[in-house]
Amino acid sequence: MMRYLVVPQWQGSPSSRAMQLIDGAQAIAGDLPRAATTVLEVPMEAGESLGTGIHRLSALQRVRDQVTEALVGHDEPVLTVGGDCGIALAPVAHAVARVPSLAVVWLDAHPDFNTPDSSPSGAFAGMVLRAVIGDGEPGLALPGGAVTPDRVFVAGARSYDDAELDAVGELGVTALTVDALRDPGALAAAVRASGADGVYIHVDIDVLDPAEIAGNAHPEPFGVTVAELTAAIAAVRAELPLVGSSLAGYSPASVASATDDLGAILRVIGALA
Repeated sequence: MMRYLVVPQWQGSPSSRAMQLIDGAQAIAGDLPRAATTVLEVPMEAGESLGTGIHRLSALQRVRDQVTEALVGHDEPVLTVGGDCGIALAPVAHAVARVPSLAVVWLDAHPDFNTPDSSPSGAFAGMVLRAVIGDGEPGLALPGGAVTPDRVFVAGARSYDDAELDAVGELGVTALTVDALRDPGALAAAVRASGADGVYIHVDIDVLDPAEIAGNAHPEPFGVTVAELTAAIAAVRAELPLVGSSLAGYSPASVASATDDLGAILRVIGALA
């Protein structure tokens, strides 16, 4: 049975709407099966950078440790719900410990591939995928080689910083455009060709076109539809076992907008679960 872990972390976000990520996580939690859902109480304080280039690092480390502890003993797939994209770090580490030859699919309007040195914002949500492959701040990054760049797939991204674009090309990360993602077989074929034995799938709500959902912390035009996204996820899952997944970036402006959005969000959760 799928388990759900809700992590209302906001400290990794650069958005002026960051605190609304808490509301988004709570709104989603209310529609998940209660017996299968754990909601973490994350620290509310911002935290300190600890002399690094990552804002609020101390709070992010505390939440990372909480998530790591919550995942102990779970051999079945867990869907982790944020919060900002930083919530995916510990679940990926948990997944690769179970399946060392893991593919990571990152469905996001932004590649989240900065380091503290290249990030224009200092927000960890824009660095988390780089930390997954072992680059960046040692206090957060996974061990180098745990997830290799040739098994990382960024799909649907359409807003790159220059340093991210350079790094994706230099390190051999596979990047699929929105148009490519609209063909559900394209992502699945790329993941299959990697030789991985399992897959972790992360979805940031902003991979969707803004017309699909209102509560989007970082809207970028010309994204995919919910139907296109769920078809791509289903095609990947038909190729490889799902080891874990995450959903992040939902920040509704009001209770009413959350009510309007939850139908679309639950369709995405259904594809990931």
